[in-house]
This record gives sequence, structure tokens and C-alpha cells, in this order.
Amino acid sequence: MLISASRPLSLLSVLPGLVLCGAVTFIAHLVEQLQIMIFGSHWIESLVLAILIGIVVRSSIRLPRTFVPGIQFAAKTLLEIAVVLLGASLSTAAVRQAGLPLVGGIAVLVALSLAGSFLIGRLFGLSISLAMLVACGNSICGNSAIAAAAPVIGAKPDEIAASIAFTALLGIGAVLTLPLLHLFFSLSAVQYGVFAGVTAYAVPQVLAATASAGAVSTQVGTLVKLIRVMMLGPVILLLVAVHGRRAGGSAVNLRHVLPWFILGFAAMATLRSLDAIPAPLLPGMSAVSAAFTVTAMAALGLSVDVRSVAHTGGRVLAAAALSLLALAALGLCLIGLLNIG
Repeated sequence: MLISASRPLSLLSVLPGLVLCGAVTFIAHLVEQLQIMIFGSHWIESLVLAILIGIVVRSSIRLPRTFVPGIQFAAKTLLEIAVVLLGASLSTAAVRQAGLPLVGGIAVLVALSLAGSFLIGRLFGLSISLAMLVACGNSICGNSAIAAAAPVIGAKPDEIAASIAFTALLGIGAVLTLPLLHLFFSLSAVQYGVFAGVTAYAVPQVLAATASAGAVSTQVGTLVKLIRVMMLGPVILLLVAVHGRRAGGSAVNLRHVLPWFILGFAAMATLRSLDAIPAPLLPGMSAVSAAFTVTAMAALGLSVDVRSVAHTGGRVLAAAALSLLALAALGLCLIGLLNIG
């Protein structure tokens, strides 16, 4: 994984990485268009292609550190802007259809997944801290949940690195596998949106996994995923109550508990429901959101080096993979229990 840069960003510092992300994005779009020209349709979306191409580049060559700030900017800031703009296209019907039963069901699912993933981690011999990091990343929102939980529980650097590495690897695997499960289980657009939203680790992965299923799946999946992300606040507060401040720990970062882009997404969705966004602006906002999302996918791929992931141990991979399968099973149960059509 790329190491975070602590210096303030400037245009010159992010430009090399942004250019690289742009090049990967261009190649992804080109391959998508070639599929359409040859087969009449595209089998792999540009979002997924951008991730795969990024991983190949990152794992094949050693990128100079001058690329790091731009890659991180694309993976974080551009993605957050894309999510905010996505709120302007959110179907109010999908929000109404979600309702309190789905919100409550997601809360229960997160709680069960946290407990189950933690127990699985302990059964595979992981330390308490590492098992909790894997559980938080698996159950809520991947790296963001790990970053938020780590200082609270006093996790060690190698534990953080291992949990983030395998969360990234399995997250990519989920993006590639979920569309196949969509066809295997014959899920409707709404059902698949819920399934992807409760299974994928991060918002970009939900966007990539639902791209081939249409706008309804993407909107529902994003809504469900953001509801999961909002569970991070209560979980972190619970960890604070249980663990308190350990030696070497740091204060809880409120940006992790309630990220700004969630508020922005909700604000855009509210404005759209009130017809407060001029109709001529909506297509442009949707186009910018889509472009930024694919660029963020390229950055996500460029942040994953499979060579470093392979060195962090099989027990973490096994525990995380089994936890992900359990989460997927819980998602299907939730769809059935709530009778989502």
C-alpha cells in the first residue's frame, strides 16, 4: 500500500500522480470501447478495468514517490467529490423504499458481522487488536474503519498494515465476484444493490460492482453502503468506552466518525428531492461524478501492490476471506427477511 503523505498538497505535487491515474483511466475506457467494437457490448466495465490495470502497473514497477500525492488525491478527494455529486442523482423512490426496516436491518447486520468476524479472527489465532481491525474493516467500510479503530484500540503498525493490505485485496476480489453472484442468484436490481451495499468494503467498490447492473442498483447500493458507513460512529464510540485511551494511542478523529462526503451526499440528495438543483446541471454533475469515480478506481488499483500483500501471512487472509463470505451470507438473509423485491 502507498504510504500517506503528511505534507500539504499543491498542484505541482499532485500533478504526476493525477497524470498517471488519467493515463490508466484512458486505457480502461479504450479497452471498454474495444470490447464494444469487437463483441457488441462490454464484458468488463471501465471502473473494474481501471482497478485491474492500476494493480498491474503498481505490482510490475516501482513507482517513484513523486506519484504518491496525486494517487492519494485521486483515491480520496476525487472519490469524495464523486460521491457527493452522486447524491444529486439519487432516486427519492429508492430512499423511501429503504425505510426504517432496512436501516435497522443494516445496523443488526453490522453488529452480527462485527461479532462473527472478531470470533473468526480469534479462531485463526489473530491477536485481539488484529481480529478487531479485520472485523471493523470487513463489517463497516474497509480502510477507513481500520484507520479509525486502530488508535482507539492501540493496534500495532504491522497489524494495521496487514489488515489494510488484505482488506484492499479482498475488496478487489469482491468487485470482480459480486456481478457473477448477481447472475447466479438471479437478483433484481434493487436486491443486487442491497447485496452489493452490504457486502463491498468501500463506496468505490460498490460503484464498480453495480456499474453493470444499472442506475437503480448503483443508487440503492450507494445508499445502503453509506448507511453502513454511518454505523462507524457508534462502533468507534463503543470501542472508546471499552478500550479507552491506551498508551501510544491518539484521540478519535471526528472525520472518520462522520466523513464530510456523507454529509455532502445527504445534502445533495435532499436538494434533489426538493427540486432545488436546476435540471440542466444534472447531466453535467452525473458526468463529472462518473469521470472522477473511474479515476479514483485507477488510483485504488495503483495503491495495491500484490507483492507486499503476499508477505503478510495466510491466517489474516483466511480470517478476512471467511468473514467476507459470512457477511455476504448475512446480506442474502437480510434481503430475504425484509422481503426486498
